[in-house]
Amino acid sequence: MESAWLKRWKMRMQMKSPIAENRRGRKLLMKPPEVGLLTSVADSLFQAATGMNVTDAHGGDLSRGLEEVPVLFEGLAFHTFQYSPDNVQGPGSTVDPSEVTLPGCSCLSHSCCIDSCSCLHTHGQTYDSTGMLLNLNRTDSGFCSPVFECNALCTCSDDCSNRVVQRGLRFRLQVYKTRDRGWGARTLEKISHGAFVCEYAGEVISFEEARRRQLAQRSEENNYIIAVREHAGTGSVTETFVDPAQVGNVGRFLNHSCMPNLVMVPVRVHSVIPRLALFAGRDIEAQEELTFDYSGGYSNQRPAELLPMQSDAQARRTDGLQKKVCRCGSNNCTQFLPLDLSILS
Repeated sequence: MESAWLKRWKMRMQMKSPIAENRRGRKLLMKPPEVGLLTSVADSLFQAATGMNVTDAHGGDLSRGLEEVPVLFEGLAFHTFQYSPDNVQGPGSTVDPSEVTLPGCSCLSHSCCIDSCSCLHTHGQTYDSTGMLLNLNRTDSGFCSPVFECNALCTCSDDCSNRVVQRGLRFRLQVYKTRDRGWGARTLEKISHGAFVCEYAGEVISFEEARRRQLAQRSEENNYIIAVREHAGTGSVTETFVDPAQVGNVGRFLNHSCMPNLVMVPVRVHSVIPRLALFAGRDIEAQEELTFDYSGGYSNQRPAELLPMQSDAQARRTDGLQKKVCRCGSNNCTQFLPLDLSILS
């Protein structure tokens, strides 16, 4: 059975990319060709030759074979975005997310142990032996600390328990039309608490580009930009902006909920650019819609910007911007979708 990366290269017209080898001789893909451009050209050529939509040709797989597990869809006929399982470098970003920039461990065991692994010794143990995330809420604020996995330069096996997000999708997910919230995504099988579900992948862009896109957005358009701020030490803040509007994965279809079943965790694998990984915050049943809190938390507390003393008019408009109504239906719904004003300041 072909692996996902092999399928990707076949679909990208068999173009060559630079290859390196780690200390055990395993070949490493360092930098793929431009995802959007090549696949768009390939899609156009395929459709012209066969008269078929590329997604239809892959049996209803939204990822078109780029994921290990097909991403199914219900009633979706045309897509205005380019599917990519991984983050890609966007306007203003100075670091290519596909480049290997983090050091690796020299473990020769099947799975790394915290006593001997430099990755685990430096960053701590994140997963149990089955790949479940430990301590989902690792701070009192309800926000999670960053995670570091073993990477392409590590000499441990591909089955190391510290390799989870990098393995990609493992559950059967489906994109479908919700009753009143547009497109959504649900799981077709039960997912256990702490399991990795999917990434929120897209273009990694700069603050300036995020601001430009936000200001250019029309009121009826969906806002996909996620801003992740990581606090390290005294006053040190790292910001990452991901926008899957044009290039993204199944994560772009996830709706917001004030009582979500997923929690977002920044996970670093090969690059200093984090992957925005979504883990199950509780046991999730088959056919249940997958949601996360767009503000990044998992505490289910009312945000300070929507205090009860605010009038409906004050809550609906913030600095002249129209806030969108939240339709999650949870008992603790804050009435409006989170809005990150710092991007517009």
